[in-house]
Amino acid sequence: MKIRTLHPWTLTPKDAIALQRRLVNHVVTENQLGAVRFVAGADIATYKDSPDGYAGVVVMSSPGLEIVETASATVKLTFPYIPGLLAFRELPVLLEAFAKLTRTPDLILVDGQGLAHPRRFGIACHLGLLLDLPTIGCAKSRLFGRHEAPPLRKSGVAHLYDEDDHVIGAAVRTKDRTNPIYVSIGHKIDLPTAIRYTLACGRGYRVPEPTRQAHFFVGRLRQEERQDTNK
Repeated sequence: MKIRTLHPWTLTPKDAIALQRRLVNHVVTENQLGAVRFVAGADIATYKDSPDGYAGVVVMSSPGLEIVETASATVKLTFPYIPGLLAFRELPVLLEAFAKLTRTPDLILVDGQGLAHPRRFGIACHLGLLLDLPTIGCAKSRLFGRHEAPPLRKSGVAHLYDEDDHVIGAAVRTKDRTNPIYVSIGHKIDLPTAIRYTLACGRGYRVPEPTRQAHFFVGRLRQEERQDTNK
């Protein structure tokens, strides 16, 4: 896969915040999604006592949601864990995994925020810009914004608002009477389409199947590499 080079990764937290404020102007919030044959989920895993980050990308067919390709990478994480700056810690290892794919996904789901971020530039926006692909942020918890409780049924939606009452995402129930996930635009997609594909990628679980499988994949990778290290 082709990955754009937009900036260096050796940044201070102050520089990283300034970069987010510049790059947010390049996020495309109109739907540019064409036919979706392949949808990818991305996730990383870490150990508290290790600097290593384990990244995994799982590419699935659409609409069948069968796994057609996986790619992984292990990289030492150099940026500290700082809420709102997750991309600068995790993207270097995620990009290593994406670079190994032989198929280019038509859509990417990221376990993290997109526009639902204090500077409207979460990891899903950052990854979408670097890959120049439609991307959705599908986070398991809320980082920023406020919302009413969505209806308790599956597909219940409540918009997520910032301090100026702008819509920055949505709380979406992917199962009846289950905690919502937080869906927001990453890049080259609009919010209604992002919600629709998030729901379409479900298989009866709270988390969409591409990111769910990516989570399992990196968990196995982390365990296997840990076992090899301890031999």
